[in-house]
Amino acid sequence: MLKNYMAVLSLNEKENNIKSLTNDRPLCTIPIGGRYRIIDFVLSNLVNSNVENIGLLAPFSSRSLVDHVGSGKPWNLNRKISGLFIFNGGSKSSFVSDIEILKTNLEYLYRSKHEYVIMSSSNMICNIDYKFAAEFFEASGADITMIYKKINDGKTNFMDCNLLNIDKSNGVLSVGENIGTEEDLNISMDMFIMKKKTLIDIEKKCVQLGFWKSLREWIYKNLEEYNVNAFEFKGYVGYINSIASFYKVSRDMLNPTINRELFFKNGQIYTKIMDEPPTRYFNDCKVNNSLVANGCLIEGTVQDSIIARKVTIGKGAVVRDCIIMQNCEIKENVILNNIIIDKNNIIDVDKELKGLKEYPLVIEKQRLMEF
Repeated sequence: MLKNYMAVLSLNEKENNIKSLTNDRPLCTIPIGGRYRIIDFVLSNLVNSNVENIGLLAPFSSRSLVDHVGSGKPWNLNRKISGLFIFNGGSKSSFVSDIEILKTNLEYLYRSKHEYVIMSSSNMICNIDYKFAAEFFEASGADITMIYKKINDGKTNFMDCNLLNIDKSNGVLSVGENIGTEEDLNISMDMFIMKKKTLIDIEKKCVQLGFWKSLREWIYKNLEEYNVNAFEFKGYVGYINSIASFYKVSRDMLNPTINRELFFKNGQIYTKIMDEPPTRYFNDCKVNNSLVANGCLIEGTVQDSIIARKVTIGKGAVVRDCIIMQNCEIKENVILNNIIIDKNNIIDVDKELKGLKEYPLVIEKQRLMEF
């Protein structure tokens, strides 16, 4: 039970290689798995670990973030005491770091009665019970505990991810970046556990010294100032920082073993409820090894794909290895292979589109214009 813990989510994640999905939304609200958004995983993990006070540090005012999380009701965070708090950093045209956002909202930390803080980003997809990491942190007497994952595929996955150099007693010696030259690495999950007063101390030092990149960057660059150790998470982890990694993590969800772990192992993953009718499967349709959300009409063939809410797959259409987001229409006799189609798109009759598994083709979101 982590009743004495609060959480701060820093949502200023790397978006340079995923811009086609983040033009109108932050990375944390990209749809994933047919029914969910990326931020649902970290929010659900915290709530399932009994963390009831969560602050979101959003680098810019985001309609999609506010619309999705709302009052926090799907995660039982719509409370009179504690609950969900959103702190925006301004317009998307000018980047504002989590340090700047927290500087003007330090009262949030001071007023909280919790002693400990879990600080995290949103783009590590996993199902983690923070209780074990918290117990490790408290027993170790460290100032900061980082959570990491051992991987053996560093040459092809987790590119540009922070990696930890750890000694035999789990102490963190240094932090680097995965440049794809080694397979066996300790990947930082950008999750930190510390006392609240430690976070306040870090925030004050950043402001005093004019360091504005991010709180996690300060920690990584100033390890010598703190006693920092590492806790190993042994479950599935997917890291989303590019189109390729988003596509891989999404397709991993079609693996039954990974799917069961991600959505059920340490508690369910919650999301905003949408009152859509059940999906209708017509007589001649074929659906195999796919995730299909509610509110769809399926007349064609769907293979190894993820279909979000309110998607229509026309008669004779073939959709393979694709991710189709909400409110799209795939008309008759369309053939799609290795395609990511963002919201509100219509693919006209008899079209054929093909991407590569390593480099899927992305059809960007269409804005709905109403006058």
